[in-house]
Amino acid sequence: MIRSLFSGVSGIRNHQIRMDALSNNISNVNTTGFKAGRANFQDSLSQLLRGGGAGRNPMQAGTGINTASIGNKMEQGPLQVTGRTLDMAISGVGFFCVKQVDRDGTEVDPPLYTRDGAFFLDEENYLVNSSGCRLQNDGTSIQLGTEDIVSISVDKTGVITYYPAGSDTSVTDQTITINTFKNPEGLEKVGNSLYKEASSSGVASAATAPGTGGVGTIESGYLEMSNTDLSDEFTTMITTQRGYQAASRVITVSDTLLEELIQLKR
Repeated sequence: MIRSLFSGVSGIRNHQIRMDALSNNISNVNTTGFKAGRANFQDSLSQLLRGGGAGRNPMQAGTGINTASIGNKMEQGPLQVTGRTLDMAISGVGFFCVKQVDRDGTEVDPPLYTRDGAFFLDEENYLVNSSGCRLQNDGTSIQLGTEDIVSISVDKTGVITYYPAGSDTSVTDQTITINTFKNPEGLEKVGNSLYKEASSSGVASAATAPGTGGVGTIESGYLEMSNTDLSDEFTTMITTQRGYQAASRVITVSDTLLEELIQLKR
């Protein structure tokens, strides 16, 4: 009975973790470049009550469940048209590489990675995201000259074409590249739709031109939306709720049995 109490507690605790992941997915249903998380369960340690042998199976009693992992679902999210040139979506695999910047303008390692392609030009003509991180091309920040920019275009291979103010000649000296990982689901979230390398993800590949080497293409004028599937999330929420209720019921029943045992003594 004591074992069943702890099993019930583990069921409640781990179903709460899954509910936390579900609520985060749902709250980020409209977050650009967001990748939903998925909580996976595994059974906990099983206690051996009697060994097997001579045609007899071992007798074991489980002690509940554990949360094995909360992985990132890296499937492609839907692309939403914005019509803005510096809104860029990756159609296919890969990540934009960015670096954070100190107040004095110094770039901070390590590089970070994102699928959120909403970029802007800062006062120094660097391409930055909404957090001020600079977009990278093979470890170098992308800067569109030092003069005012009249117009910008980006093609599917990441080549940036722009016209400096007062010039009739276009410039194509900057290219957006994409990085990939052996196991992108192993990337570590750091907030603001950014990820960093982890031992489980492997190191980033060499910067690759979009549309080559199996990486995705750049779609200018689009943003990749969250890949959260509300129908799937709500279905999982129902089963999680039922699992939580069942685990709570196990505790209630186990407590009742203990109470009966105490009453026998009296």
